[in-house]
Amino acid sequence: MPSPFPGMDPYLEHPAIFPGLHDRLVTYISEALQPKLPEPYYAEISDRLWVEFAGRSIEPDVNVLSRNDAPEPAGGSGGGIAVAMRTRTEPILVTVSHDEFREPYVNIMARIGEQERIVATIEVLSLTNKTPGAHGRDLYRRKQQELLGSRVHLVEIDLLRGGEHTTALPLERAREKVGEFDYHVCIHRFDRFVDLYVYPFTVRDLLPEIAVPLLPQHGAVALDLQEVFRRCYDAGPYRRRVRYGAAEIVPPLAEEHAQWAAGLL
Repeated sequence: MPSPFPGMDPYLEHPAIFPGLHDRLVTYISEALQPKLPEPYYAEISDRLWVEFAGRSIEPDVNVLSRNDAPEPAGGSGGGIAVAMRTRTEPILVTVSHDEFREPYVNIMARIGEQERIVATIEVLSLTNKTPGAHGRDLYRRKQQELLGSRVHLVEIDLLRGGEHTTALPLERAREKVGEFDYHVCIHRFDRFVDLYVYPFTVRDLLPEIAVPLLPQHGAVALDLQEVFRRCYDAGPYRRRVRYGAAEIVPPLAEEHAQWAAGLL
């Protein structure tokens, strides 16, 4: 059974659900592109890695060593008992844990002679990428700026209505030109430095078919994001996991879209 929505399913933007969808999108974008890419191109999945640190405070305990636990005095056995020292001011023990995060994306590669080069990078924006202050967002923005000044095409797919605007697209200029939209794809070609190719769409629209650029002499290949999304939905847990009509849509839809969605369901 497909999603009840014609394009992007807003229920899947929930923070508990979207990370799994994000990884499936990356996998099936690579799968969809692989047979379409001409020689000498191929699609490869890569990872961005970072470590987040989190702290939690633990109230201190007083540790008393038993005789069996106590260190023996120098020079022999049978000495005294070691007791943990307790001071007038008790410290707070803070244990700092760290979690490793991996964020996959797709690289379009070309083998030219004995050399391999990255031709295009396809990024599906994550919740972290759009969260102000998150380390994953800082890393993404740094990479974005590097790619915009390089000889690598950048394809950014934003299927999240919430969070901070993050793609290379100047948001207000885009709204002036096309009006309001919920999602978009932004493509920066390294051979068209000042141009951005934008596919804007709303929750009511099918996901677009986009042109993924190759080297200038080889044109582009088509990527049907609607077909990729359907593949993700069919392979994922969504028809069993999502409580359509009962659970809240996070973030909530605009009023006119909310009424439309209620009619669908």
